[in-house]
Amino acid sequence: MREHMNKPDYPDSPTPDSAPLESPPLDGVSFDRVGIVGMGYVGIPLALSFAAKQTTVLGFDIDPAKVESVNRGESYIKHIPNADIAKYSDGKQLSATANFDRVQEVDAILICVPTPLNKNREPNMTFVKKTAENIGPFLKKGQLVCLESTTYPGTTRELLVPILEEASGLKAGTDFFVCYSPEREDPANPKFSTTTIPKVIGGLTSRCAERGTHLYRKVIAEVVVVTSPEVAEMSKLLENIFRSVNIALVNELKVLCHRMGIDIWEVIEAASTKPFGFMPFYPGPGLGGHCIPIDPFYLTWKAREYNLSTRFIELAGEVNTRIPEFVVDRVAEALNDFGKALNGARILLLGVAYKKNVDDMRESPALRIMELLQKRRAKLEYHDPHVPALSARASGCGDQKSVELDANNVSSYDAVVIVTDHSEIDYQFVCDKAQLVVDTRNVTASLSTDRSKVYKA
Repeated sequence: MREHMNKPDYPDSPTPDSAPLESPPLDGVSFDRVGIVGMGYVGIPLALSFAAKQTTVLGFDIDPAKVESVNRGESYIKHIPNADIAKYSDGKQLSATANFDRVQEVDAILICVPTPLNKNREPNMTFVKKTAENIGPFLKKGQLVCLESTTYPGTTRELLVPILEEASGLKAGTDFFVCYSPEREDPANPKFSTTTIPKVIGGLTSRCAERGTHLYRKVIAEVVVVTSPEVAEMSKLLENIFRSVNIALVNELKVLCHRMGIDIWEVIEAASTKPFGFMPFYPGPGLGGHCIPIDPFYLTWKAREYNLSTRFIELAGEVNTRIPEFVVDRVAEALNDFGKALNGARILLLGVAYKKNVDDMRESPALRIMELLQKRRAKLEYHDPHVPALSARASGCGDQKSVELDANNVSSYDAVVIVTDHSEIDYQFVCDKAQLVVDTRNVTASLSTDRSKVYKA
């Protein structure tokens, strides 16, 4: 085990309270050409942000379908309109390729690739490693490489840099520059965008941080410089662990309040009237998305290297992963009150994306709920305006298409389960027509409806 150091000695690190940097180009580098590896939910918004500032953007992706879509000016992410991409791809200010030898054409390379967990809930760094191996041979002096993928502290210095140095024959911090700056995307959030969310950045050296800050200040309103990549890596994990732990707390309280006959939503509303010392978090059907269900386990894995068990974080993960089971139990209880069994019941799930108003299915709790309902022999269908079809692999219930919501259709189901609270769904209509509603999002609280047929879960 590595000996734990309270204050690691990182050479030539920047100070977090250093004065704002000057805006003129550094050493003749103006970052007029930026490469982005991974054209997904993080890479595309970042590419559009740079393109909007007259920066030429070259996207890299191993998926030929994504490359072709970008070059045609078409979006494959529902909350990003085609016009947003076509606006820049038509003039070739934004283009994409699968040829990594074109890394030589850009001044900076931003890495936005997935960092999933394996079956043992350990970090799967395959995409980061492969990206480093792909770009390393084509690095040239003066280029900046910045990792944005969420990961454990030490990834940039211990994993990314050695691969790049070996493949390129160049020295990081001297010949080329390396930073870590975690993505902070919140898809479909109307209050915040890529350019308005403050950007944390940690450089391998002070010169690295200087260049990374200069780059991001082209498009980001506020850049926050920290002393090392490790600080920046840990800051991202803290953000999401904070949410995971607090959501687990309120989810556990939801289960307890149900048994006590107390409405957890009313409790949260009452507690929120306190003007200090309280921050509201809300329960739901379980955690979803590419961050909160995954990121905490990056730190629990890394902590073992320091002979420390992060029991608090792991417990939060356990609590949150059990919530879909509670939802299914509530569906069974509600049906039982109406003299029906879950076995053979026709169930309609409203919303299968992991959050409202997006088409992202990654780690969606709806998939686990569908799996559990299927095991208990319920007959499932779903409606989601953002997810027109589900594969058998995703749903566990065979290939499915989103069904229409009409009066005859809604009333034909034994129960309607609200899993994702998309804005496009008319919940008053659903409550009026459905035989039974199980609400995991509290969207029915303000509706005028027969409360005897509405159950919260």
